[in-house]
Amino acid sequence: MIKEESAKIGLVLVILTEIMFFAGLLSSYWILRESVHPWPPVGQPRLPVGTTAVNTVLFLASLWTMNMAVRSFREAGIKKISTFLGITALLGIAFLGLQGFEWVRLIQFGLTTALNVYGGTFYMIVGMHGLHVVVALLLLFFVLWRLRRIERGNAGTLLALCRIYWFFVVLLWPVIYVALYLL
Repeated sequence: MIKEESAKIGLVLVILTEIMFFAGLLSSYWILRESVHPWPPVGQPRLPVGTTAVNTVLFLASLWTMNMAVRSFREAGIKKISTFLGITALLGIAFLGLQGFEWVRLIQFGLTTALNVYGGTFYMIVGMHGLHVVVALLLLFFVLWRLRRIERGNAGTLLALCRIYWFFVVLLWPVIYVALYLL
């Protein structure tokens, strides 16, 4: 049985490490951005601000479904929890799918990692965030699988940990969106 407080402290330490990692990536981006004039370099495609804004809103909506899953754990049965976790997973998969679609279009328009630092830093930061979303989705599917196989009390700990990590991954995205797409 997982000791909930110890597990939460461990996860918070991991998240703090991840925050430092992304702060380093974004700092590098800003340093590179200040050294290249004009930014973005001439001939590079503009990032799709509008479609990514819609994608951001959909991703943020997954916070509500994750919260409803946790609330359902206290009040309702496994079917309702699974429904909300399933919707959360679908929103996460939709986010990744739209990001992938965006990447394909940007590559078609000439934004590649090999061309200049603009493409390299963009794909590095967004790709690392996407990798974290994949990890969060795997954790979410693990929780769904375990919810059906273990005692309800221990599943609550897993669900609480999953919610913390999901919140981290989702709330990190608007920071990246503002830094890369809007500023």
